[in-house]
Amino acid sequence: MKVSNEIINIFPEIKKWRHELHAHPELGYEEEWTSNFVAEKLESFGLEIHRGMGTTGVVGVLKGANASLGGGGNKAIGLRADMDALPMTEENDFSYKSKFDGRMHACGHDGHTAMLLGAAKLLSSKKDFDGIVYFIFQPAEEGGGGGLAMIQDGLFQQFPMDSVWGMHNWPGMSEGSVAVHKGSVMAAADKFEVTINGNGGHAAMPQATNDPVLAVTAIVQAVQQIVSRRQNPLDAVVISVTQINAGSGFNIIPQTANFIGTIRTVNPDTRISVHKQFTEICEATAIAYGCSANVSVIKGYPVTVNDIESSEKAIEVLSNLFGKDSVKTNMAPSMGAEDFAYMLEKIPGSYIWLGAGEGKSGCMLHNSKYDFNDDILPLGIAYWEQLVKSEMPLR
Repeated sequence: MKVSNEIINIFPEIKKWRHELHAHPELGYEEEWTSNFVAEKLESFGLEIHRGMGTTGVVGVLKGANASLGGGGNKAIGLRADMDALPMTEENDFSYKSKFDGRMHACGHDGHTAMLLGAAKLLSSKKDFDGIVYFIFQPAEEGGGGGLAMIQDGLFQQFPMDSVWGMHNWPGMSEGSVAVHKGSVMAAADKFEVTINGNGGHAAMPQATNDPVLAVTAIVQAVQQIVSRRQNPLDAVVISVTQINAGSGFNIIPQTANFIGTIRTVNPDTRISVHKQFTEICEATAIAYGCSANVSVIKGYPVTVNDIESSEKAIEVLSNLFGKDSVKTNMAPSMGAEDFAYMLEKIPGSYIWLGAGEGKSGCMLHNSKYDFNDDILPLGIAYWEQLVKSEMPLR
């Protein structure tokens, strides 16, 4: 692994920043302390700062050496990090643990932010590239759609860029390894809400009712045929019912029952067909039990799809840094979701996974004892630096 002396020298400072960020977690669209922290650092590096995009988002603008002299290329790229934390209480017991109950950096966004700040510090000190880098610090990735909010606020109009790039730490993959997908990386995350309307009555006289509870139990099983019998086994689909509500007493068949859950798909076309099949099965099964179904499928984050050409560029950069054997190009997509998908729908780019190792950071993301692995901070900074130089080399 090639990590420059410049990165080694700033590593203690970046690690300190990461710990400060970890101790001050903020939920989506509430990242006031975090955005202040980010903006102050970027300003100290001499970057042009833009705030308030997507509510609490921050964009730093850095022009390369030639551009600062009045010349240079017209190419521009965006590097993105997410800033928000999760609504959970941390169970770790170290000096930089969360200062707030019910808020925790359990997904590594503190590390992502620190790495991008480190890259901004490093690149601003040398400016050894030809073009413009936009450092995008995004709010509300954890379900809030902060990426979409920044786009709707004019991210790509105000900061025109040729490509946009993202990165996420990945526990379970060894340190010094990375994964790059050519195509789908993360799943679409959609929610469903279904209400079954029946005809309630006395539990001792079911023949006089149309039992919505019975209909729900049949539907919960029936929708699994979408996964097991209607889909190509190589085209991943997950349908999970996560909550069922019905009834008010042990001797009462209720009038209605409802259930909610999630649909995950990694193919945009499959996403459309699965939604249709889900609705049809719910409605038809309800009718079979003498009931009716009101089905609502609410679209969440879309499929995160890497641009193939951009992924090939990322692979080249990472292979030079990490070694070809450390770059994984055949890993299956994750059924988790990521709102960087909205950015990739508008601008070509690639989203990579950076191996976080096992150890204390090896517990799963969104775990109350998770902690970002500081040892990979230099690796992420090195990738950002070399990507910028590769995409916009000095002429």
